[in-house]
Amino acid sequence: MSDSTTITAGRQNTRPIESDVLDVEDFNNRVVGAYNDGSAELELPADHCTARSLITAGSGILRDFSYIAPEIPLLNSENCVGCMDCVIECPDTAILGKVVPKAQLDAELSKIEDPEQRELFAKQFAKTTKYWNTYEKKGAEPGYFGIFIDPTKCKGCAECVDACGNHGALAMLKKDDTSLKTFQKSFDFYRRLPETPKSFINEKLLSDMMLADRSLLYVGGAGSCMGCGEGTAIRMMLAATGFVYGKDNIGIVNSTGCSTVYASTYPYNPYLVPWTNSLFENGPADAMGVRARWDQMGWTGKKLWVIGGDGAMLDIGFQSLSRMLASGMDIKVLILDTQVYSNTGGQSSTASFKGQNTKFSVHGSVVQGKTERRKEIAQIAMMHPNTFVAQTSCAMSNHFYKAIIAANEFDGPAVISVYTTCQPEHGVGDNMAMSQSKLAVDTRSFPVLIYDPRKGNKLSERLSLQGNPAPKEDWYKDPKTGEIFDFIMFARSEGRFAKHFDKDGAPTDLLLSAKQDRLENWRLLQELAGLI
Repeated sequence: MSDSTTITAGRQNTRPIESDVLDVEDFNNRVVGAYNDGSAELELPADHCTARSLITAGSGILRDFSYIAPEIPLLNSENCVGCMDCVIECPDTAILGKVVPKAQLDAELSKIEDPEQRELFAKQFAKTTKYWNTYEKKGAEPGYFGIFIDPTKCKGCAECVDACGNHGALAMLKKDDTSLKTFQKSFDFYRRLPETPKSFINEKLLSDMMLADRSLLYVGGAGSCMGCGEGTAIRMMLAATGFVYGKDNIGIVNSTGCSTVYASTYPYNPYLVPWTNSLFENGPADAMGVRARWDQMGWTGKKLWVIGGDGAMLDIGFQSLSRMLASGMDIKVLILDTQVYSNTGGQSSTASFKGQNTKFSVHGSVVQGKTERRKEIAQIAMMHPNTFVAQTSCAMSNHFYKAIIAANEFDGPAVISVYTTCQPEHGVGDNMAMSQSKLAVDTRSFPVLIYDPRKGNKLSERLSLQGNPAPKEDWYKDPKTGEIFDFIMFARSEGRFAKHFDKDGAPTDLLLSAKQDRLENWRLLQELAGLI
């Protein structure tokens, strides 16, 4: 459980009993400090905060991950275009952007006496078309765009390098003590700079949202795996919600899963919003209680999000989710779909793909992985009354942000199911979350969609498949090479399907049936959307 200032345990009193109050400064200095220096186990006494499972908001910002990876991303500002893709996709809030007006940056740099440091900080900024040339043409003061890496939060996954793509503005650098100190000095300079002025944040360009401090509600310091696909989804959801409503108007109920473990490994918490853990099977039910109490207090404008994995929402907690949706309450749900129970060792869930090798559906000589078809939560959620539904991908940031913004605006329950790569269980590299998520969409493995009851009375009016390539075709075909993007292509790229290919690369019959399953699911969506 966390709060952004003072936390009261189990009370809504405006004057809490003293023993129920978590003193943020004391907790961060005494408890987090002891964990950071390694003395906690021997010296910290048990106290009421520990007994009540209270953690201060954003304590993860004090955690240092600089020792866990041999490399760190290095910026070449001359190639930077200000697209913000690296900032958006980072799962750990380890790379941040800022726009500083020309005169202001010149003034800040002039205060630095050391010429080497002055030159170092100046190299972090670029004159981009987006923030410099465009403003110059309008006769307005242009801004320098800077990218900064926090060495204490970066886990070295290199996803930002992949997100940068062909721009070539980022490359991995071997760490040493000197480079770490240099990165820390640069990031300290970033912290001293003022917030990006509103004039440089174009609200129509959703990628600009993370330039605003009010969007940065996930501070990093979570114990998630390198490159975790879930971390990016949570950051983006909070960014879109915080940008519009502010951190004081957001609350989270989190079902048991990876996101509770890495986000509440005592005493570290990455959230700057009130947040509580619930059981694996009853996150939505817990949220119904919170929503009822908030509405009773007149807090109808606050946004309440339930977070859970596919196991929590599609399996053991499915009845709780269904009941919440049927209630019509204004609660939003973020399903982190990894297609496995990642937190408990990677056994299959009903979201697992057919043929997938997982615990409890191990690929052997007789049974070749999971034999059941995947449950489609999007179609099921659509059948509930007056429910907003979206299936989306972090690799498609505009689609993701639009889905979150629309869900928040919708007066009633909303479900956002997002593809979240789990590198260890999917058998892909630490840097692959974004690219695998995009490939899942392109190959019909995980189509994106938005179902908005406000758009009309017919399913075909409410359901949009915009964002999927070649939406009227069975499969997308590369116009240059003619290569077909189907489920076999997707499966070939991941270790969880590796045993389905023989020495010549030919797929098994079960994998071919999995391909047919994905095609039938896509055709059903096409029919519902009125495309066929």
